[in-house]
Formats: sequence, C-alpha cells, structure tokens
Amino acid sequence: MKIIIAGAGAMGSRFGLMLHQAGNEVVLIDGWQEHIDLIKEHGLRANFNGEEIAEKIVIYHQNELETLNFSADLVILFTKAMQLDAMMQSIKSMVGDQTKVLCLLNGIGHEDVIKQYVPLSNILLGNTMWTAGLEGPGKAKLFGNGTIDLQNLGTEGKSSANEVIEVLNEAKLNARYSDNILSSIYKKACVNGTMNGLCTILDSNMASFGETSVADAIVESIVAEFAQVAAYEKAELNVPEVLAQIKTCYNRETIGLHHPSMYQDLIINNRLTEIDYINGAIVRKGREYGIETPYCQFLTQLVHGKEEILGAK
Repeated sequence: MKIIIAGAGAMGSRFGLMLHQAGNEVVLIDGWQEHIDLIKEHGLRANFNGEEIAEKIVIYHQNELETLNFSADLVILFTKAMQLDAMMQSIKSMVGDQTKVLCLLNGIGHEDVIKQYVPLSNILLGNTMWTAGLEGPGKAKLFGNGTIDLQNLGTEGKSSANEVIEVLNEAKLNARYSDNILSSIYKKACVNGTMNGLCTILDSNMASFGETSVADAIVESIVAEFAQVAAYEKAELNVPEVLAQIKTCYNRETIGLHHPSMYQDLIINNRLTEIDYINGAIVRKGREYGIETPYCQFLTQLVHGKEEILGAK
C-alpha cells in the first residue's frame, strides 16, 4: 500500500518504520527541517525495543510537495493539532477520491477540519495506545506494545475500514474496528489530559508523578470533568476503567519512565503544545454545555504560562 505519514515526529516515525518494514511504500512528511535532513542523510534511526536500527525511508518537507507525484492509498495523520489544516492543505494533491485518511491525533474534534478536504466515507477516526519518543532529530526511541481503535465516519462502516486494518495488522500495529470510537477517544484524552499537562508542569516522568501523594486526587478531578463533557456528547466513559488505565502509566517496569509527548514538545524541544486541543477542548465544550471545568482550565493556563516563560515556538 502507498502510505503517507503526515507528521513524522515520534509516533509518525514509529508507524512509518513499522509499515515500511512490513513492505509498504511509505513517504514521511514533516515540517522540522533538521529532522528531515538527518533522516535523508542517515535513514530513520531508532532504538527499537533495545535494538539500534536505521531504515532508509523517503521524507519530504511539507512545503516542497508541489512537484511530488505520489497518489496515496492511505494517509495517517500525526501532525500537531494546531498544524492540521496546514498539513491537509499541503498534501491535498496526493489525496484522491479513494484515499483513506486515518486521524490518530491527540485531542478532540479533528474531524471538523479533515472533512473540509475528504468525504466522510474516506475518514477513519481513531486513537492509539502506542507510545514513542524522540532522542533528537532523526532518532526515535520505540518501546513496548500498543493498539489502535478506529471507526469509519461514513455509512459504509467497518467494510470501508477492513483493508486499512489488515495493512496495519500486517505491520503488527494491532488495529481493531470500533463502533463507538468517540468513547475510545475520550478514554485516551483522559490519559493525555492528565499525564501530558501534569508531567510537563511538574517536570516529571509518569512514574515519579504517580508516586506522589497528590496524584490520585488531581487525576480523579480532571477525569471527572472529561466524563461530564463526554456524557453530554453521549460518549460512554467508564471512569473506574479510565483511572485504572492511567495508573498503568506509573509502572516503572513498562512505560512509567517515559516522558509524555507534551513534555517532549515543550521541555525538550521548546515547541508549543497541544493543550488547547486536550484540556482546553474540555474547557470550551464545558462553557458550551454549562459544565464547570476548573481543573482543566487551570492546567491549560499553567501550560500556556510555561510556554511563554520558555519562549516556545
């Protein structure tokens, strides 16, 4: 399958690498020039479950696609939420009538942007519990296992997603169809809405945060706000199950020593975060629905304050 990975950061690198290794024709697209240059020079390098590897994968800057003759069967979106519209504009010449677009961005509401470029029948909305990190430009750190849940937004449903699921599973990405992806997205948003912002503000990995005496109380308060908004949108959210999922992030023997993507963006790479599309989205929806969201609002403000202090770009 001819696949575009739109956003070749940590997660895009993981998916691009695994799909490339499974024999697909993969093109990476990103906007970070140093990252692009090093991948072109050395290949995509990765610490892949303790093994150092490098794979030659084609990569382009999103602003140099005008002359690229590549018609994608599948686009997987991993760009930052605030960059989604610009990325869709950049790749639109490579998105045909039959191209499926799988959105795996963190946060809520991205389909509103994608449907301006792609019919609902070709949009696959999903979430993934895979993890990944960048040790620097051109070098990924990939460890552990994960899953993907996805749903077709058109009337064809599962039949329109089967080929994509098959390709993902051939790459050992553990994809499965969901009839209620909004619940899965809210469940993951709860993980991101706690681990990302809190570890970023506290300058901590997930295990160290989870071992604090205040972790449970803070997490429960944030998840309660997500659950109220999800209920208003008729998304089923099992709060005890969500809290149990979050607590698995604290395990030092699995992913607890991992720094979440928001920490990597802001603290390591001095980049603006996606807080407005995670906790900030809950604040906006809460205002619309008449739901109080003080914890999400405060955390959103703290992260924006941190961005300003660090001069993030």
